[in-house]
Amino acid sequence: MFGSNNKEKGKSKFSFAADSISSIASSMKVLGDLEAEHDMRIDGHVVGNVYCKAKMVLGETAVVEGDIHVQNADILGKVLGNITADGMLSLKSKSQVNGNLTVGQLIIDSGAKFNGKCTMSAGPNSETYVDESTMVLQN
Repeated sequence: MFGSNNKEKGKSKFSFAADSISSIASSMKVLGDLEAEHDMRIDGHVVGNVYCKAKMVLGETAVVEGDIHVQNADILGKVLGNITADGMLSLKSKSQVNGNLTVGQLIIDSGAKFNGKCTMSAGPNSETYVDESTMVLQN
């Protein structure tokens, strides 16, 4: 029973799909850096840097005290640190960011709070436009 082999066709019963999502629940506090190869959702409190090679969603109850490095992100919670997003960064209406941004594309919804500087990297499809309901900035 305890010594049995749990592998089926070369896969452990604990293997995960490549498109799985990592999640930090609102009741969790993480001390240290986080790294993910795939999508990530944070609803809890993280004291440390976050590295995500895919999309990250920071929920309304989330607080990150550290720098964030992502491909794309939707921010609804609070960030006390710098954010680098190679692709799209979206600051939703309840978000609070105290730190500098380095982005490919930026959307700031009405009501979002952002204190810092923004640097936009020039991408192949760079343009700037403003929508009536949200502000969208692209270099």
